[in-house]
Amino acid sequence: MFPFLELTPLILQAFLQTFFDPSYLFLFLVVCAIIAIQYNRMEKMRENFFGVRAGRSKRDLLTAIGYGLLGGLLASFLVIFIGLTISGELYYLWPVAILLMMLNIRFICFAYAGGILALSNLILGVPQINVSQILALVAVLHMVESFLILVSGHLGAVPAYIKGPEGKVIGGFTLQRFWPIPIVALAVIAGAVAEGGIEMPGWWPLIMPGVEGDPQNLTFALLPLLAGLGYGDIAIARSPAEKSRLSAIFLGLYSLILLALAVLAGHNRVMALLAAVFSPLGHEAVIYIGRWIELKGKPLYVPAAEGMRIMDVLPDGPFWHAGLRPGDIVVAVNGVKFADKTEFYNLLQSSFLPAGIDYISLPDGTTKNTVVKPPEPGKPWGVAPAPEGNESKYVELLTAGPLGRWILKLWGKAR
Repeated sequence: MFPFLELTPLILQAFLQTFFDPSYLFLFLVVCAIIAIQYNRMEKMRENFFGVRAGRSKRDLLTAIGYGLLGGLLASFLVIFIGLTISGELYYLWPVAILLMMLNIRFICFAYAGGILALSNLILGVPQINVSQILALVAVLHMVESFLILVSGHLGAVPAYIKGPEGKVIGGFTLQRFWPIPIVALAVIAGAVAEGGIEMPGWWPLIMPGVEGDPQNLTFALLPLLAGLGYGDIAIARSPAEKSRLSAIFLGLYSLILLALAVLAGHNRVMALLAAVFSPLGHEAVIYIGRWIELKGKPLYVPAAEGMRIMDVLPDGPFWHAGLRPGDIVVAVNGVKFADKTEFYNLLQSSFLPAGIDYISLPDGTTKNTVVKPPEPGKPWGVAPAPEGNESKYVELLTAGPLGRWILKLWGKAR
């Protein structure tokens, strides 16, 4: 028998070898292409605020791939430790997830596809899948997602004007991250020790039911599985980093509950139905609670009593190099005070020489002075002010996909 630690080099080897499979590499690149489209869309949203492309989309994509590989490796160890085995029917997840994504971008998450497939199996008898195993896979993926949100959910936050529950426009950030997740999982290849197979340790699998026969007399192989994870949220009453940490906690609790229900689902049909329903609805609850907390909290980026509050600063822009950061309050330009952001920009535009900026620093509340050099011709100043509350342009908190937008358009005409 192989001790679990001795499986580590086998897992690492199988994980790396998956990318030498042309068909798997092709699918991985397709997922990366879908993710690239989402990051390009975020780049356009950022451009609307600063008037220039920040050039983050490629860097965001490479960062997402790096974190996705790390998350995939973590998921591989969790899948094998828990005792999940992969079989062909798990690939029902992707077609259903892509169809759901056409309705709403966030539905690409396997929590929805897994729950629908599990309910279809329990109620209609099709497709032929192991409900316990597929929901446990969803739980493991969300454990990994909670880790990825914790360490990178705040990266690339996009400033946005958001219409609050009372109809007033408030400042905040949209948080959206996407990761390709390559996973190495177990598959039964023989009823006895087979050449090239893996004989599992004596304790395995004690956690996850669903493997037919005595696991000690079965042989397993390490096979690849590809998943995609996405995170979408808003930060209004908290900074992007604080909000992503809170979201990671909520999602981690969701994944632990779903995993417990998935284990029980292998022994009881009622628990299987409960787990199948909890998979999508529990995920929706996590999203709803997260947004409710933000919308009910005290917004951070609101108009200052005097001057203009900064909501975001373009990295490497003039205001960034001058030392101003989100939350700082600009009170004067070249010693001249102003009433609103329109006057603020007029004062900047009339300043041909470096502009002297008086501002209140967020950390300590002290008044400071700095010099902001004018941007190159055609380039923006790189500062996003907090909204004044009466803006006509703001972000709708909707993530409808192409099919979803088409349905909404038809519904609007029908009304």
